[in-house]
Amino acid sequence: MLTLDARLDALVGGPGVRQAVAETLRVHHDIAREKIATKLSNGLPGVEVARLYAAAADELLTALWRFTTETLYPAPNPTEAEKLALIAVGGYGRGVLAPFSDLDIVFLRPWKTTARTETVAEFMLYVLWDLGLKVGSSARSVDEALSLAKSDMTIRTALLEARPLAGDAGLASEFLTRFQALVASSDPRPFIAAKMEERETRHAKAGAVRYRVEPNIKDGKGGLRDLNTLFWIARSLAPDSPLGARVMEDLLTPRERRTFEEAFDFLWRVRCHLHLAAGRAEEKLTFDLQPEVARRMGWRGRGDEPAVERFMRRYFLVARDVGALTRAMSATLEARQQKKTLSLSRLIPGRRRDLGVEGFVEDGGRLSVTGPEVFAADPVKLLTLFVTADRHDLDLHPHAFSAVTRSLGLVTPRLRRDPQATAALLHILAHGQRPYRVLTIMNEAGLLGRFLPEWGRIVGQTQFNMYHAYTVDEHTLQAIGIINDIQRGKLKADHPLASEVIHLIADPEALMLAMLLHDVGKGGDRGQLEDGAISARRACERLGLEPRRIELVVWLVRHHLALSDYAQKRDVSDPDTVRAFAELVGDPERLRMLLVLTVADIRAVGPGVWNSWKGQLMRSLYAAVEALFRGEDLKTTDPLADRAGLVARAFACGAAAEARTGAAGRIEQTTEIALAARDRPGLFADLAAVLAAAGADVTGARVATAPDGTVLDVFQVQDGADQPYGQAEPRRLTQLIAALEAAARGEASVPPPPMPPASPRRAVFDVRPVVMIDNAASAEATVIEVSGADRPGLLAELSRTLTDHDLSIRSAHVASFGERAVDSFYVTDAKGRKLTSDVLLDEVHQALEAVLDRAPAAPQGRRITAVRASARDVSELGPRRPVPSAAEAR
Repeated sequence: MLTLDARLDALVGGPGVRQAVAETLRVHHDIAREKIATKLSNGLPGVEVARLYAAAADELLTALWRFTTETLYPAPNPTEAEKLALIAVGGYGRGVLAPFSDLDIVFLRPWKTTARTETVAEFMLYVLWDLGLKVGSSARSVDEALSLAKSDMTIRTALLEARPLAGDAGLASEFLTRFQALVASSDPRPFIAAKMEERETRHAKAGAVRYRVEPNIKDGKGGLRDLNTLFWIARSLAPDSPLGARVMEDLLTPRERRTFEEAFDFLWRVRCHLHLAAGRAEEKLTFDLQPEVARRMGWRGRGDEPAVERFMRRYFLVARDVGALTRAMSATLEARQQKKTLSLSRLIPGRRRDLGVEGFVEDGGRLSVTGPEVFAADPVKLLTLFVTADRHDLDLHPHAFSAVTRSLGLVTPRLRRDPQATAALLHILAHGQRPYRVLTIMNEAGLLGRFLPEWGRIVGQTQFNMYHAYTVDEHTLQAIGIINDIQRGKLKADHPLASEVIHLIADPEALMLAMLLHDVGKGGDRGQLEDGAISARRACERLGLEPRRIELVVWLVRHHLALSDYAQKRDVSDPDTVRAFAELVGDPERLRMLLVLTVADIRAVGPGVWNSWKGQLMRSLYAAVEALFRGEDLKTTDPLADRAGLVARAFACGAAAEARTGAAGRIEQTTEIALAARDRPGLFADLAAVLAAAGADVTGARVATAPDGTVLDVFQVQDGADQPYGQAEPRRLTQLIAALEAAARGEASVPPPPMPPASPRRAVFDVRPVVMIDNAASAEATVIEVSGADRPGLLAELSRTLTDHDLSIRSAHVASFGERAVDSFYVTDAKGRKLTSDVLLDEVHQALEAVLDRAPAAPQGRRITAVRASARDVSELGPRRPVPSAAEAR
């Protein structure tokens, strides 16, 4: 078989040389890439795979270069000006490449460009573009490249990894020698400062939080670019050292270098699999790609924890290690004054202040330690270090951070039971100035999980659903920060009641400890709440809390979903709902603590999850239960009282609707639509059909019926971009209001729209449908709770199904939790009574399940295998059993 060079040379003189060359190279390159992909799937380490992809690109480029410069445009005796070299730069220059990464190359010439150098570069680039490759190219003289490298840190970064590929070896060698001399003679501090500033900017753009559940593995916090930054810093300090190895050995301990290598290899494996799974240069590990990457990497489920969650937890633990490595290297650089710091230390070098605690010093505006021996002499200082940081409002110096990570072996069972250590943790939680910042540093250093083993089990843990935006530990730390903000009055506008009652709570330490432990049961065999309560009790006993406080913390952990469930899934104006919740809570102190905990828990789920709609529901339930605790009689409230003007218009016109759109910049991300009309069979189903036909996504709804038959329907709706409906196009909102009023008057029947195909992000979630029927929750109606995969038109289909069974919807309560919809309906039969017929109950159950089982068409393109979504507890409102289907009953 002919060599690649021979096959290319044979194309000269034939038709369409450029196209023929591109096709020959494509076939050869594709075969090489397929072999590499096979090696990756067989478990070859990630860095080795990246090197093979770079080697395949080398072979492609050198063959194209030889053909272009020796066969197509030969110059047997080039003049000095016609000399040309091809140099790989950036990540490609380092010799690593992902399957669909850019090829960064420089056409290097000695002086000004010539006709031949332009012709060579032009032909090669056109062929590479014909191949569909992304090429980052530049053509520069030696002096131009060196001049730019002096002033432009981005160009200097790329050239730090320059590697000759082909062409004039003398020219390439001259450039590399001069460039390395330039770097070696330069002050490294401006470059290092620029790289750190660039890192912060990149994090802000990709997501400043390390633990977002759809991370960017290249540019995100803890991703490959952070490791590359350490490479660049090392190369800037030793430009003649291959990959900066000499500096890396000097800056990091052997254990840290091993962690670096393991993280680098893991992230490269993930990146290569991600590119191949997506079929493009995809750097964001989105929900629809996570299960496929986990499968390709060989992850398997364990117990109730699916493979995708185990894989993602490993990813976030690696991301945490990358952060620790960055801090460790920063500590060494600053100790040698090779890194500029954004603090007073730039103005007063070496400034240190004694803080009155032996071994602790303020160093350049940050808290540091005199050495790791401080912790060896008194391990409690591992925790009091963070108390001191919070008390003086100091960030932790990288040197102190590294000292903590290297002293984690001092966290023994004895320390975990030490009263002083417990007091330090509780002080940070409940009395600290900035508990989120301090606890985050403790978590990233590994101290929080080592001191509290229950916490350690949820570090980096994900839940495979669209509801939660962060890992479990990050969500919890944000919730603690939110409680602190509430306590300091920073969130009065959004949470007026919580901001008031938090100052009445007698035991803030118990509240904050419960918040810290509220999700430690996630992933347990007994369920989140029961396992959480068991783990919380174990942790509290080890910390030495008195029995009364232990029981309070355990109760809060076990029931931390109760207020949210009652408020969002039940009729808060129903006295039966109020009595049931009051009986569960028991006393005003628990009520106050549960309110604050619930507000913080929901708000910390992710951006846009909390809104005033949820706040109003919870405040209404809180007020009613608080009145009951004061001994007041429960009063049946008029559900139409707040919309008296709308009701009056409805009496005059047959139906009336109005809308309130969330103001830009506020927490609201929905439009509230209220409609008043005379109730009739099928009204709610008709309104839901109109909303679906208009492309309005119902994220929340409330239906209330007055004794005189007037009904008030209130919907929270968004558009397809998850923004308040009508905010971008007010005309659509005006048309929707008119259509709703017409449907309420019975003027037009709107069929539900056809079901659109699922998006890849939704298609990947397999949501278990659940139908629960409860005849005990209300004295006057049967409560039907339906939970399943959310999709356009689902509410319309569910309500139409109830209407088709001659059921009247007296009250409806609609909520969404990411990919899951949870809808509760208070229904009666045609005579206004509860449903008592087992036959009817079974029919309704089966019909609703059939609606939930209907699935939209799969998205076009690559095949997506659905994975069971991590289910938020569908209902925690009592030990009721779902009504069995007919087949199950037999």
